[in-house]
Amino acid sequence: MTVPAAGRGTTTVAPRAVRRIAERAAAEALPDGGSVIRGSADVRGASARIAVGVRLPYPVRADEAAQRVRDRAETRTAALTGLAVPRTEIHVDALAVGPAPVVPEGVEVAPGPDTAKGRRPGPRIRSQRRVPAAVLAAVGAVACGLVLADVVAVRFGGAPAGWRTTVVDWAAAHGPADSVVRFGGVVAAAAGVWLLGCALLPGLRRRLRMAAPAPEVRAALDRTAAAGILRDRALGVPGVVRARVKVRHRRALVRAAVGYGDPEEVRAEAVRVLGAGLLELGLARPPVLRVRVRREAGWPASSVPEPVSEPMEHVGPAAADERADAGMSGVLGKARHDPPQGLRDGGEA
Repeated sequence: MTVPAAGRGTTTVAPRAVRRIAERAAAEALPDGGSVIRGSADVRGASARIAVGVRLPYPVRADEAAQRVRDRAETRTAALTGLAVPRTEIHVDALAVGPAPVVPEGVEVAPGPDTAKGRRPGPRIRSQRRVPAAVLAAVGAVACGLVLADVVAVRFGGAPAGWRTTVVDWAAAHGPADSVVRFGGVVAAAAGVWLLGCALLPGLRRRLRMAAPAPEVRAALDRTAAAGILRDRALGVPGVVRARVKVRHRRALVRAAVGYGDPEEVRAEAVRVLGAGLLELGLARPPVLRVRVRREAGWPASSVPEPVSEPMEHVGPAAADERADAGMSGVLGKARHDPPQGLRDGGEA
């Protein structure tokens, strides 16, 4: 007897197994020095959505590496589970910073290919606004639930709820001229403007948009990670003993404390090294670099004294001969008036 396909049972792949497969597949595509930090999977019917957070080594093109990881995770998960993977998210949560590469002297750093060709950056990553969406959904669900329950009770012959009659009576007795009504209107308008901003603005102001190799690829770098990379570069400059870096969307401010050396030379070297570091970040619009240096308290200004130059006067041959004779006479006179040490002490020479 042949059992129909519907009665033979079902095969279910747990979200935990899908998550482990996605993490392992992502780890296979990571460059040397990268690692998987976390992963998640949501299985709905015959499809699954996966998300993997990774740590990439620096320096590396984050957008290209994330694209390879996403393709590998999506392909392997679909092949090993038999589920369709319509959406795969790769989050670059951290960068493993290694020793800063040595930039040869006299070598000008050329702009990246994206900057040189004027390629437009990829679409900006928008914030999911989970907290505002959850609060708005909860408030709306509670309000609609109360109204629906009261309407159903009235339709079945019950009395209207006391809170509804109270609200209706209060609204009938107070008009737009009352201060309470005006204050409530202002609060409602402010809440509406805030919700419109949440819906229209992209958010994620702490991330810097990166240049993308393809229109469908979106990449961003956290401003804290960018500041940490620039700080490590600044501390590698000879003469810099302390550094503070603040990265914003339009400018990067570096404050460096110089312990030794000429502050102007140290600043010029820091500008060169940090400028190269900004270009290596792969940002769509690199911020303007501003470097400020100051002498660190407690450090000597310079360990090598500066030579003292005295003004020279031009003398003729006769005057030069007179000075030479005067100098020789002084030496002979000193030799005549200063007896040897042994004779001066009463001993024999």
